[in-house]
Amino acid sequence: MTIVARKSAPNVREILTKNKTLQKVTPLGPREGLVAIEPENWRKEALVVATEKAGGTICSADEATALIWSAPENPELLPEFVKDHHDWVQLPFAGIEPFVAMLDEQRVWSCGKGVYASAVAEHALAMILSLKRGLVDYSKSESWDKPFGSNLLGSRVLILGGGGIAEELIPMLNPFGCSITVIRKSLLPVSGCDQVLCLDDLDIVLPETDVVVVALALTSETEGIINKNRLGLLPPHAIVINVARGKHIITTDLVNALKNKNIAGAGLDVTEPEPLPAGHDLWGLSNCLITPHTGNTPEMGIALLAQRIEENVARYIAGEELIGCIDIGAGY
Repeated sequence: MTIVARKSAPNVREILTKNKTLQKVTPLGPREGLVAIEPENWRKEALVVATEKAGGTICSADEATALIWSAPENPELLPEFVKDHHDWVQLPFAGIEPFVAMLDEQRVWSCGKGVYASAVAEHALAMILSLKRGLVDYSKSESWDKPFGSNLLGSRVLILGGGGIAEELIPMLNPFGCSITVIRKSLLPVSGCDQVLCLDDLDIVLPETDVVVVALALTSETEGIINKNRLGLLPPHAIVINVARGKHIITTDLVNALKNKNIAGAGLDVTEPEPLPAGHDLWGLSNCLITPHTGNTPEMGIALLAQRIEENVARYIAGEELIGCIDIGAGY
């Protein structure tokens, strides 16, 4: 099989808003449940079991009316498998940047938004505790070191994004007595947090923040949302966690802030560029914890995706609205 080199993904919001005809569509009427899981060499047994448990029948892309894409690392292969008669395509990830140029108005497209939220939220909490308690530095010690670190208890936590990750992270933070603020596009309430604010309020709350968690979708509006000016608004003891997309943070600005101790530390499960090349300045910083986009590992992810597949195949067959449909207005 020939693998085509992946081109850089275009801006999601820009392309979606140009394609005004792409809408969130609910399948009408029951379906037979003829489902292809492609490519076959990437087909996971858990996805097959989930599809069949929901009443679906596994068949080839030519025979199927719905397609489940199971090769997240190879989005460039998708177009050859999507057929004119497919009325639903399920994508595996919450982030649709690599697939956005392929979306069309002929079918319903759904993605994995919300599927991996609990795993990613858990990872964010682990990063917060590791940085707050000095575990990053202690792990590199070769002798008994002096005590340092701070409590998460009572911290003021700012979560950028009010979606699934925030909804899962907030209950994890509540036992620590944190004061939690959510910044989101709308002012719709988020269960368990102390206040919900809009993006225009971000600069006002940063100086009173101990922990920033970046957990929002990447759009033209949110790209570079953490930059030199906003890092400068944070108090020196603050830490920044990014479990969303690397482009949310201006990397050079973060490097400078960490080197100059303008902030206490950063935990990055995503970077820009990604993968982060060997020798990059971020690798050499003792106050930066980096994981290779493992907030959701294949071992965790396949089981979580299988649950969504089972639910959506059942809904598809019944002619009900699918979970995780791509919203053209929001850009994700």
